[in-house]
Amino acid sequence: MCGITGIFDTRGKREIQRAVLERMNDSQHHRGPDEGSLHVEPGLGFGHRRLSIIDLATGQQPLFNEDGSVVIVFNGEIYNYQDLIPELQALGHVFHTKSDTECIVHAWEAWGEACVQRLRGMFAFALWDRNRQTLFMARDRLGVKPLHYALLDDGMLLFGSELKSVLAHGGVRRDLDPLAVEEYFALGYVAEPRTVFKQALKLEPGHMLTWRRGDAMPRPRRFWDVTFTLDSPISEAEACEELRARLAESVRLRMIAEVPLGAFLSGGVDSSAVVATMAGLSDRPVHTCSIAFDDPQFNEAEFAQRVALQYKTDHYVETVKSDDFDLIDALARLYDEPYADSSAIPTYRVCQLARKRVTVALSGDGGDESFGGYRRYRMHLMEERMRSTLPMALRRPLFGTLGRLYPKADWAPRVFRAKTTFEGMARTPVEAYFHSVSILRGPMRGRLFSGALKRELAGYDALRVFEGHAANSRTDDPLALIQYLDLKTYLVGDINTKVDRASMAHSLEVREPLMDHPLVEWLGTLPSSMKVRAQEGKFLLKKAMEPMLPRDILYRPKMGFAVPLARWFRGPLKQRVRDAVLGERLADTGWFDQDYLRHLVDSHQSGANDYSAPLWTTLMFEAFLRNVVDAGVSNEQPTRPSTAEALV
Repeated sequence: MCGITGIFDTRGKREIQRAVLERMNDSQHHRGPDEGSLHVEPGLGFGHRRLSIIDLATGQQPLFNEDGSVVIVFNGEIYNYQDLIPELQALGHVFHTKSDTECIVHAWEAWGEACVQRLRGMFAFALWDRNRQTLFMARDRLGVKPLHYALLDDGMLLFGSELKSVLAHGGVRRDLDPLAVEEYFALGYVAEPRTVFKQALKLEPGHMLTWRRGDAMPRPRRFWDVTFTLDSPISEAEACEELRARLAESVRLRMIAEVPLGAFLSGGVDSSAVVATMAGLSDRPVHTCSIAFDDPQFNEAEFAQRVALQYKTDHYVETVKSDDFDLIDALARLYDEPYADSSAIPTYRVCQLARKRVTVALSGDGGDESFGGYRRYRMHLMEERMRSTLPMALRRPLFGTLGRLYPKADWAPRVFRAKTTFEGMARTPVEAYFHSVSILRGPMRGRLFSGALKRELAGYDALRVFEGHAANSRTDDPLALIQYLDLKTYLVGDINTKVDRASMAHSLEVREPLMDHPLVEWLGTLPSSMKVRAQEGKFLLKKAMEPMLPRDILYRPKMGFAVPLARWFRGPLKQRVRDAVLGERLADTGWFDQDYLRHLVDSHQSGANDYSAPLWTTLMFEAFLRNVVDAGVSNEQPTRPSTAEALV
């Protein structure tokens, strides 16, 4: 696991300033504290920070082919590299290391762009082929590893694992993208391929970018997508058996390491399934770690302990105070963009804990998306059954009118919230699902944003992100559609971003057996009834794990990695949230309605409403402005522009 960065002259062979490249590389020191190396030639500079995991002695990067004409910087793990080495050797390629990185170099020589189809794992890499005068970049299928890039006005292309390495160059304008602000307040993150800065982009998962020097900027191209055929005739018993075998293979591949290895164990279904599988593949106790909370409402430690005892793991637990809110500014600096998932706090702490014992940890991330585990999936399916009773041509005008006329009743139990039901019936499936996952829903964003921001948005709505993906989904199955949407949005923008930044902050590599792409592809062939059945999510995974885990681990209600925001904002963070949300920094942007901000704070702190989620989202945006935008302006630019120049 590493950090990569680079500069590519798309127009010629101008000199690359080594000091600038080194600054970009050093900005990601946390991603690879073991070694840092650069390669510079006319018109090209590559930087690499190394966290040594495999081939400790000879796996240094940047890494070259036999004659030095191809060079690569790579972040991630190729889990099938041991199978690829003899195949490439048979084609005449000579290996000088035992690393997975060298496999990519020779795979490029052998198969060109198609090399990515042969790679099984998590990866983001940039490769320069001097003979072809071509830069090739690619990102793994499910977006486990990040890759950011920016094209400067002078034709220099910058890239890096984290946005901070691109910003460290000093040439990227820090103009905020209003469309990214809309996406952030809707979703809690900025969706791919956008970043919060107009000039920078993310390479989307399952995409590659091939740029021949002298050509105009090419469009990234998709090399993989998940397809939900739902047509497998397999029986339930056969599916359980095959799932256990596929999970064992995925876990086995991810247990290859030359450094201490363990697993996160929350006591939930996904992490427990991974640990149980690891224990069956290891002749030594598995290292596991959990964090406990001093607030019983958020504490799952007893369930993790049960699994640890059953499999005799070397289990390590630390208790985290429920008032662990000192990370706000640190998280803003770590993520480089506004990021509103408050579970980033406990995720940061569990990665910090794991790094005390291991360098590599397996996680259960991705299970909810592929197996159908979220409660919102079941709610969406119930609503879809209601919507299917009437055609859209009738539903939209009828229930849209009822929704507008019926009084709002957030205080009432959900079953009595007729306004919400009417509004839901008037929506398309994509609109309804987007609405259900939005942090600040459309009407709330409409009140929050000022007239100035609305003019800059020019009618743009973050719903377009979902509609764009839905158009590519090739399914009309209600569950498969929203699983596809989550695989393209929430999994990448929220879950994978959270785990990558939190783990790399502590130089910890996290591997994800439930995101093995052959497993995800196979699950896409199974009927949706094997994922959600009646009111039971993750039906197949739970059935498959019944011989290996207790029923009350498998079938207990999902807790999640929550923190007590509502209490914080009425108690220990009461003044801080007032100062941030109602302070000068947000007001200076001119993008927010000050009266509505005051309403959110006053109404929440009086106990009249629970606005903890929109307040946290706003608080983290303000922290981003102070810690990233303002810090960059003062550190990297000779004179600070006006607020309007910085934000518009």
